[in-house]
Amino acid sequence: MDKRVYLLTIVSFVVGMVELIIGGILDLISKDLHVSLGKTGFLITIFSLVYAIAAPVLLTLTSKIERKRLTIAALFVFLIGNVSAFISSSYSMLLIARIISAASGSLLVVLCVTIASNIVTERYRARAIGVVFMGISASLVLGVPIGLILGNAYGWRAPFILISVLTVLSMAGVYFFMGKVEPKSSIPIRKQLRTLKNRKILFAQLTSFLFLAGHLTLYGYFTPFLKTALGLNGTWVSMVYLIFGIAAVVGGGLGGWLADRFDLKLTIIGVIIIFGISIILIPYTTFAFPLFLVVMIIWSMLSWAITPAMQSYLIELAPETSEIQQSLNNSALHFGIAFGSLVGGMVIEQTTVEHNATIGGVFIIFALGTAVISMVKGKSASNVTIEVANKTK
Repeated sequence: MDKRVYLLTIVSFVVGMVELIIGGILDLISKDLHVSLGKTGFLITIFSLVYAIAAPVLLTLTSKIERKRLTIAALFVFLIGNVSAFISSSYSMLLIARIISAASGSLLVVLCVTIASNIVTERYRARAIGVVFMGISASLVLGVPIGLILGNAYGWRAPFILISVLTVLSMAGVYFFMGKVEPKSSIPIRKQLRTLKNRKILFAQLTSFLFLAGHLTLYGYFTPFLKTALGLNGTWVSMVYLIFGIAAVVGGGLGGWLADRFDLKLTIIGVIIIFGISIILIPYTTFAFPLFLVVMIIWSMLSWAITPAMQSYLIELAPETSEIQQSLNNSALHFGIAFGSLVGGMVIEQTTVEHNATIGGVFIIFALGTAVISMVKGKSASNVTIEVANKTK
């Protein structure tokens, strides 16, 4: 496989870190900028929301631009967003910086996947895309502990210095090692959304949305939960996040192994059920730290274990428009992150952070329902997807 794919994986990792990196330093930002925790949590919400919307829109608007040049330009805008976050002296300025980073970052991730699939032979195409997505998933789970460690040691602005430096290095890597990649014709957003007319596809995408919404309702505010419910200091919070991140990365691999070895539908249903039980149990395990860690590891491993299985399920449902479904699923995941962090902020503002797990569990119950609806017998997805595929030619 072309080694340049690993460069694109690094780019996707750097971009992905920004989304949740402030999750571990919400209290530091809140205190420094004199805003509430709920309002600070909205910085995660707005990033994910802009990311989910901007990705398909920007990809369509830039469909005729050569991909290497576009990647470098997007990295430059991404750099501006992170430098702006570093020098932010107010909440409004930091909010604008997050919007800039989200819009450019969403385009960069899609470009990484697109370029990776173009620079390898067809034999390695699926593997190349998988490697790039590994960078994305790893960044989402490791971004928080990295931000937490740097934030506690050097202040909440420190993570944005790291990301800015890594962005500059990424720009240099793309400039010197990536060849020109000509653009391919894009699929209009309207035609992408047309595939959601099929019930199975629609409810499968809703499952991803609800699952991540439930997860982020608690995970987006995990730092105040750890400090309030368990009384942990900054060092121990960092250790817990590190354990969480490692377990989540392992869980992503476990999800792929389960999806390959067992029935896809049973894997998805099983992961949702066990994940839901674990997140609901979290507040009831705080009396014994070892027990809490065991349940938290299960929760963290399963948080991303569903993604490979769900992507495989969507490909199985709609093989003719699999690329469209992967794009829509990526948007569904980030809409879920945005909605979950928004709801989590509302819960913590109105009650206490201990209730976030319960509300998150409710979303997981709904996710179980949409998954079952998608999997029950009904009209095949092939008719809709074949029609869309023909119309995009």
